[in-house]
Amino acid sequence: MQTTFTLQTSGQGLYEFTRDVAQWATGTGLLTLFVQHTSCSLLIQENADPEVQTDLAAFFGKLVPRSTDPSMSYLTHTYEGPDDMPAHIKAAMLPVSLNIPVSGGRLALGTWQGIYLFEHRDAPKTRRVVAHLQ
Repeated sequence: MQTTFTLQTSGQGLYEFTRDVAQWATGTGLLTLFVQHTSCSLLIQENADPEVQTDLAAFFGKLVPRSTDPSMSYLTHTYEGPDDMPAHIKAAMLPVSLNIPVSGGRLALGTWQGIYLFEHRDAPKTRRVVAHLQ
């Protein structure tokens, strides 16, 4: 069983879509999620305190700053904007696919876990995440 989730982002940050996935993933098996883009990633992360998402975005922003930052002057892929190559680097460091067990029609996530698309670009984007349950 397969579907594609389409998510609209409004810039850098984490976008939870656990509820959409949970409504679709019925039955029992292993769910695989895969994002079809090279400048965002997928995470399972705490969904109780929004400061966690804020802090994660801030941390990765400091770890991999925009290409206009002097520490990133070595980058050569800069023609798509100062956020583009840093977005590719973040996506190379973080997962672009996730595996989640589904048991009795429920995602086997922990109490405070949620599924997030982590957008690494500044501008709004339309992102596709393919879901496969077997």
